[in-house]
Amino acid sequence: MTDKTTAAAAPKKLSLKAKYAQLTRGLGWETTYQPPDKVFPQTHFEGIKIHDWEKWEDPFRLTMDAYWKYQAEKEKKLYAIIDAFQQNNGHLNVSDGRYVNTVKLFLTGISPEEYSAHRMFAMLGRNFAGVGPQIAAQMQSIDELRHAQTQIHTISQYNKYFNGMHDFRHMHDRVWYLSVPKSYFEDAMTAGPFEGIVAISFSFEYVLTNLIFMPFMSAAAYNGDMATVTFGFSAQSDESRHMTLGIECIKFLLEQDPGNVPIIQRWIDKWFWRGYRLLTLVSMMMDFMVPKKVMSWKEAWDMYFVQNGGALFRDLERYGLRMPKYWEQTVVAADRLSCEAWNTFYNYAAAANFNPWCPTAEDMDWMSQKYPGTFDKYYRPRFEHYRELEKQGKRFYNTTLPMLCQTCQIPLVFSEPDDPTQTCYRESDYNGMKYHFCSDGCKDIFDHEPEKYVQAWLPVHQIYQGNCFKPGTDPTAKDFNPLAAVLEYYNFGPGDNMDYAGSPDETNWLKWKGLAKSGPLKMAS
Repeated sequence: MTDKTTAAAAPKKLSLKAKYAQLTRGLGWETTYQPPDKVFPQTHFEGIKIHDWEKWEDPFRLTMDAYWKYQAEKEKKLYAIIDAFQQNNGHLNVSDGRYVNTVKLFLTGISPEEYSAHRMFAMLGRNFAGVGPQIAAQMQSIDELRHAQTQIHTISQYNKYFNGMHDFRHMHDRVWYLSVPKSYFEDAMTAGPFEGIVAISFSFEYVLTNLIFMPFMSAAAYNGDMATVTFGFSAQSDESRHMTLGIECIKFLLEQDPGNVPIIQRWIDKWFWRGYRLLTLVSMMMDFMVPKKVMSWKEAWDMYFVQNGGALFRDLERYGLRMPKYWEQTVVAADRLSCEAWNTFYNYAAAANFNPWCPTAEDMDWMSQKYPGTFDKYYRPRFEHYRELEKQGKRFYNTTLPMLCQTCQIPLVFSEPDDPTQTCYRESDYNGMKYHFCSDGCKDIFDHEPEKYVQAWLPVHQIYQGNCFKPGTDPTAKDFNPLAAVLEYYNFGPGDNMDYAGSPDETNWLKWKGLAKSGPLKMAS
């Protein structure tokens, strides 16, 4: 056989588009012994109409061989840096010991939700009838599992030296403020497949995720936390693909049938507000928890939502969509959201797995500069009062339990949109019971589907009902301490909670940096 004949007989190399078509179309099949509605039972009850699954397009056209190659290369680089970080005691290079509390917040509040997203996208991959979105959902499921793993591996170095991170999965299911992100993802997972992908891939990944990863990674870099920066960069290419999935998903659904538009608009209204409430934790991290600050929450919200999000929704107007309901309220509240959140955690320092503090004079001057219309008028006097009480040895702790919003599960600590001096309170009656809400947005969500939200596991209610004590606890005992019993239920140990000042973390940090006068080291539990 001649060389010319051999060349002619060689199979032609497929283009990337053709390879992707083989993966997402060539592996699909029509059902035979069961009708499609029984194989994919969740594709109709939400009211979404799909006329042609073949219209789905994945802009990246990422095949499995390419996917594993790219991810393997990123893993090599990531773990090389993590190893170097650990060998060189990288935890000592952060700006201040207080900074590590942002890592605690991220690990307990975000990393478990990466795993929840992994589970949800695996479910979506099973429940979509089209092969294209099945493959896209399965790849994102793998991505989310990888993100959870890399974050845990990265932060494990801090767990060796600082408190509050030793039992994050246990805390995630029990600690009061962690019910906020937990309920968000469980709400999405228990919706239908189309609402689920709109909730996470579009509303969260495309519209809101930049407010978590961009400011947090920038703050991590500015505060010397190169381990966190590394896993953030390693995840960014995945996040870009997830955002593209979100916008492709929305456009696909809108183009399939005009009847889909009002359903999707309602979901966007709901999940925008739910995501905004979840980002309350990010606002206080940016304004209060990072010692060296990058930007304010108000600046980030204006950049990543008002400007970028506004441009996105102007583009989607041609499909009949509008900006999410109540978005104007978020702009008005941007100059007070973080203060309301941090004041809450300062009040309830005993019940969080990180160590809050009263802002320093330098921190308050920064807040005055960033929030000239509100901070000095409404919040500086409060924090200065707290500082004065601390000097007198009368540090204020709130020993009562707050009322929670039935929808977002955050305490009712937010102010009225048009009046920072009044607490925002809404209520609804349903089946003879009264339910409480922190905002118009949360009330609207409940009123549309009350049967879902009456089932909410609200931590404060559960504590008062005696359901947050370890087995064998006797609440009728003479010396029973309910707070101590709840903290034991959380698996909190000494140093996991209470103030940063005087904590084991501060003691160790000062010793490591040569700033302490004397005293033994108190290692993390």
